[in-house]
Amino acid sequence: MTENILEAKHLKKYFQTPGGLLHAVDDVSFSIRRGETLGLVGESGCGKSTTGRVLLRLIEATEGEILFEGRDIRKLGKQQMRETRRRMQIVFQDPYSSLDPRFNIFECIEEPLRVNKVFKSRKEREERVFELMELVGLAPRLVNAYPHELDGGRRQRVGVARALALNPGFLVLDEPVSALDVSIQAQVLNLMEDLQERLNLTYLFISHDLSVVKHISDRIAVMYLGVVVEIGGYREIFENPLHPYTKALLSSVPIPRIDVRRERILLEGDVPSPVDPPAGCRFCQRCPRAAEICRTQPPPLRHAEEGHAAACHFIT
Repeated sequence: MTENILEAKHLKKYFQTPGGLLHAVDDVSFSIRRGETLGLVGESGCGKSTTGRVLLRLIEATEGEILFEGRDIRKLGKQQMRETRRRMQIVFQDPYSSLDPRFNIFECIEEPLRVNKVFKSRKEREERVFELMELVGLAPRLVNAYPHELDGGRRQRVGVARALALNPGFLVLDEPVSALDVSIQAQVLNLMEDLQERLNLTYLFISHDLSVVKHISDRIAVMYLGVVVEIGGYREIFENPLHPYTKALLSSVPIPRIDVRRERILLEGDVPSPVDPPAGCRFCQRCPRAAEICRTQPPPLRHAEEGHAAACHFIT
């Protein structure tokens, strides 16, 4: 069995708001094997980006364990965490707001090398910057350009180069292509796949676009209102979805063929407030199969087959 590089165990993140306690991430557990890509999908506000940030301790968890390479990073001190962060990095959704507009491209990529004092001389840092630019497909002539002078695809390549500067093993990709044109999306996705193969990287790929997730992921976890409702291999998720919410999500994916039709599942009602989530199944208020047990008892993730589980009382 392949070693897990990261495990989240009963992870929770609550935010105090004027209206009450907001349950952004509520008892989430999953693991990511070394070298694989786990896609994390769900509609806006479901907690997927918060999950990614909590895993990196950019936001502190309320409860739970985060095991990275066998160590619970929630128990690490400031200096230990700083050293661990070299092995885990993030690529943000918006490539423009994630780059300092006062820095040119060289300075943007050089910053993590300088802050972490990886090299003693500027010449060594300079060589590493040009190496990273070549790695992500950026022309050397752009070294003195500023972020506002680049298009979205090139800016995101700068973000990827910066994330790779310290030779990490694990990357959180927080909707890295959602702000890009479709043709540029394909280029960046192909780049991420190529880098994963060349550098033996592990990804948590966060997205609301199931078509993108299917293209890049080995396994997929589906989130709804702060909880994981289904997890499994991408083939199992797309060909044999178990949870009613997953089925509704998949029915909304456009099929570019006129000879293939898919039944559209229209969900009624609104997403419940994360400040006051349902006592039972989070999806019960919108689920066409909901019964009394769904309203009173939260369903656990049940394995219908090896590696494929769903949180539904009607899964056997």
